[in-house]
Amino acid sequence: QVQLVESGGGLAQAGGSLRLSCAASGRTFSDYAMGWFRQAPGKEREFVAAISRSGDRTTYADSVKGRFTISRDNAKNTVYLQMNSLNVEDTAVYYCAARFRVMVGDGRAVGSWGQGTQITVSS
Repeated sequence: QVQLVESGGGLAQAGGSLRLSCAASGRTFSDYAMGWFRQAPGKEREFVAAISRSGDRTTYADSVKGRFTISRDNAKNTVYLQMNSLNVEDTAVYYCAARFRVMVGDGRAVGSWGQGTQITVSS
C-alpha cells in the first residue's frame, strides 16, 4: 500500500479558509484514487471528497459541495483539500485516504489512511 501524511490543519474562523495537503510515499501515486474523510467528536467517520487517479473526476459530500475543492498533483505525490467558507460544523479530524485504482466511495473501500489532522473552526 501507500503511506499518507496530512498537513495544514489548525484553527480558522467561521467564513475563513484552510488548505490541507496529503503527501504519499511508498508506491506509485498515480495508481491510487484519493479521498478525504472527517470525524467529529461523537460521530462516525464521514466521506468528504474524492478524486480519480488522473484528477479528471471529483465527488463531494453535499455538506461541503461548493465550498471545498479536492485536487492532486501527481508530480508532487500530493493531494489537496481547499476548504473555503468554513463553518463551525466543519470542525473535525480530517483523514486522507487512498484506494488502488478504483474511485474512493466510502470508508469501507479505502486501503490506506493517513494519521489525521485536526481542523477547528471558531465562530
